[in-house]
Amino acid sequence: MTRPAVNMGIAGFGYAFGEDQDVAAVVGEYVTNTERVLNWGYRSFYRAPEGVQATDLAAAAARQALDRSGVTADTVDLVVLAGPDVPEYLAWDGAAALARELKIARTQTLVLTEGCGAGVHGLHYVASTLALQPEAGTALFVAVNRISEFHRNRMNLVNTVLSDAAVAVVLRRDHPANRWLATEQFTDPEHCDVLRIDFGGAVSPLPPPGWSSVNAPGGHEQIRKQFANDPDKLHRYLENRYARLVEVIDRACARVGLGRDDIDHLIYLNDSAASISAVAEPLGVPLERTNAALAPDHGHMGAADQLLSLALQLERGEVTSGDVVVLCGISACRWGATLIAI
Repeated sequence: MTRPAVNMGIAGFGYAFGEDQDVAAVVGEYVTNTERVLNWGYRSFYRAPEGVQATDLAAAAARQALDRSGVTADTVDLVVLAGPDVPEYLAWDGAAALARELKIARTQTLVLTEGCGAGVHGLHYVASTLALQPEAGTALFVAVNRISEFHRNRMNLVNTVLSDAAVAVVLRRDHPANRWLATEQFTDPEHCDVLRIDFGGAVSPLPPPGWSSVNAPGGHEQIRKQFANDPDKLHRYLENRYARLVEVIDRACARVGLGRDDIDHLIYLNDSAASISAVAEPLGVPLERTNAALAPDHGHMGAADQLLSLALQLERGEVTSGDVVVLCGISACRWGATLIAI
């Protein structure tokens, strides 16, 4: 194996969840076609209480990660916040707000808003900072998902039940465990409008009269519109999702001289078992060495899926020292993969 560009590892994990919700009990509040949602296989998800925002979840996860790693806030050199889908405010720096909440003064901050895959490819920016700044030794990376139910219907956007949660990791230079090996990513910009929100920005500040996320067309309608109702074009895009994931994983492995046979575990988005299998199978990773068993009880936690699943699998002893884990994901038009050596 080639030596990674930066020697850094995850010294501690922390996480925070919204309140437990039973999918079958509340699905009727979100959609009329309840059978369709139940067929996805999700049993439960997390919903943040009224008044609990992304910053609150992110700060709770960050405090736990700092405490578990024995790191004080004043020694953090970089704060990176991945997500959320809809920020609490426009023209506002969520990473700076998180640093303020943690009482971290005069540090570097970065906000990533690329969506579900940002919790994977965001580690590249941490590694880049440590590579360019020898004096920097500790970074706090937080991925959070807190659905704005005014803007999004958590059961009618994509084929997942969207969940409110945050995960935080403390990354330290020369930490010997959970070592970052490589991150690879690329963007296909053609479909950058998939899943966008059409109001709230400068083009259209207000929603149409009478609009509601409960009765508005779902993300599937927008996807069909994006592909101009061309089923062949849509089919090619869906097929390419998995092919490009395998491609970006291969590229990450090549960066450090590894092959598919070196991958022991794969963690994808908290999607259906069939979707996770479509990524894992070409790599020779069996389904039991993925996050397929975790996903039904947690829902799709946006950018927090992969690192939170890794934390839970470490706690359960499902991932052990010496294993190589690939974290991978998609953010509408961006594919990313990160390799971690446990």
